[in-house]
Amino acid sequence: QVQLVESGGGLVQAGGSLRLSCAASGSILGINAMGWYRQAPGKQRELVATITSGGNTNYADSVKGRFTISRENAKNTIYLQMDSLKSEATAVYYCNVQRRRPLPDYWGQGTQVTVSS
Repeated sequence: QVQLVESGGGLVQAGGSLRLSCAASGSILGINAMGWYRQAPGKQRELVATITSGGNTNYADSVKGRFTISRENAKNTIYLQMDSLKSEATAVYYCNVQRRRPLPDYWGQGTQVTVSS
């Protein structure tokens, strides 16, 4: 059984930093990439950052230069270092495992990030 366990969310002041972790356990076939998405109240879920097994990264324009995604392939674990946080980063952050179609993606349960201004 596959599980995505997220950690590292919390409350931080604007300008501060947080580091999210996501560890995927179980046998996962056909991984294309792992990444982070977020959903703020009343808004749609949006991409934050993704990373392939080869280390290629992709970031939302709103976080470029402030967020860094990294990965430990051997552990199927990814991290999201979030610096210079702004209040608009407040959201539930979800870990995602994107797999080769038609295999379905896996999602974590989400971790709350709250940035106070």
